[in-house]
Amino acid sequence: MDYPNDQHPGAPVKAGIPEHGRIPKYYVVKTQIAALLDELGAGGLLPTERDLALRYEVARETVRQALRELLLEGRVRRAGRGTVVAGPKLEQPLALASYTEGVRRQGRQPGRTLISLDRFPCPPELAAEIGVERGEHVWHLERVLLADDERVGLESTYVAVERVPRLDVAFDPDSSFYAYLRDELGIAFGAADERIETVLATPREALLIGTPPALPMLLIHRISRDTEGRPLERVRTLFRGDRFSFTTHLSGRG
Repeated sequence: MDYPNDQHPGAPVKAGIPEHGRIPKYYVVKTQIAALLDELGAGGLLPTERDLALRYEVARETVRQALRELLLEGRVRRAGRGTVVAGPKLEQPLALASYTEGVRRQGRQPGRTLISLDRFPCPPELAAEIGVERGEHVWHLERVLLADDERVGLESTYVAVERVPRLDVAFDPDSSFYAYLRDELGIAFGAADERIETVLATPREALLIGTPPALPMLLIHRISRDTEGRPLERVRTLFRGDRFSFTTHLSGRG
């Protein structure tokens, strides 16, 4: 079989071909399907597994393995009983900006679905991170993140009740929490520490986000402080690895 040698910027060197030159059959099929995706364009419906197997003269399991990788990479997505070409990934900046701002900059409509808003005495492992004494009450706000009504993540926020006492009655859970703090309470974010890792969603998280449990997720832990340096919130956000990438700007001094 033929395989493409020319690579677009950012693609793996030599299309990921090992130095010994022996290319797994599924990978050859994957590159051929990837070329087909470019022809179909975002939203285009792929042929069935059976038709792809006939087209490329391989077993259906070979096609399935190729499609599984393209699905994990976010190149395709399931739609009903078929598979369609996915649009470009959402780019979320690693900056003190809200999810709402990041999604709107890309011409998408942000949204959120409230899962729970609970109030409880703060456990010791959380108290120091958000600047409260053990036993003081904190809010836990859990929401599914949406982009054009597509579920793309799950956000879990912890904040002291003393800082936002009317969160349960004055805050619209479909709106930006950062905008609420800024516009309604006069609280501005000054700094944050973030940690990013790759994880698999739990069965509950996968159900809420609407993804297979085996789909890799990007997990961000954030501890934020206000402009006076006081701890403000702790956030755990799970983003779909097939729908998100993260960007940041780096500069150096010569």
